[in-house]
Amino acid sequence: MTAMTTGNSRADANRRRILDVALAELLRDPDASMDQIARAAGVVRRTVYGHFPSREALISTLVDEAVQALGDADAGAREGVADPAEAVARSVLAIWRIADRYRLLVALAQRTVTVQGIRERLAPLRANKVQLLEQGLEDGVFGSPLPAPALAYAHEQLLFAVMEAVNDGLLTAQEAGRSAAVTVLTAAGMPASAATALVAEVSEEPQATS
Repeated sequence: MTAMTTGNSRADANRRRILDVALAELLRDPDASMDQIARAAGVVRRTVYGHFPSREALISTLVDEAVQALGDADAGAREGVADPAEAVARSVLAIWRIADRYRLLVALAQRTVTVQGIRERLAPLRANKVQLLEQGLEDGVFGSPLPAPALAYAHEQLLFAVMEAVNDGLLTAQEAGRSAAVTVLTAAGMPASAATALVAEVSEEPQATS
């Protein structure tokens, strides 16, 4: 292994450690400074700034990773599921399991990353949801007066609102996932009783472990 390769590996490891520690520190203290993050990561401040020129750039990178994790969770939950209502339920439940870890980060990001920037990052996830909703509307599973693109946008905002409700202590994180899934399905026009039964059935299945 060459010195350059060794240096790159060390730099990559430092960057990963900084990101992991930064997420933990920011979730513990949303006002954590770059100095605090550097100390927690066991590196000098210059090393942190060498990877991330500003606190905003660091948070932006964390948001990018969160969005990637959400996209992976969504894709995995929908794989092999033909029924659009079940696919939506599984998607919301899977997304919430990831989003719950990042919900404080999302609230923080809205102070440092523009809301429009967050929406742009979520565009691929939203596009997948539009396809599901279009299928459900065509099949008569859903019955919303909103077209699928507008409904997908409304669902996205609903999930943000659920995150804020948990952050403000209005809803427990444990019940938030199921509540969000039922609310998303009923917002799409599915009867509340059917939505509740479907979400309960899906939620009771054992979760795959990585």
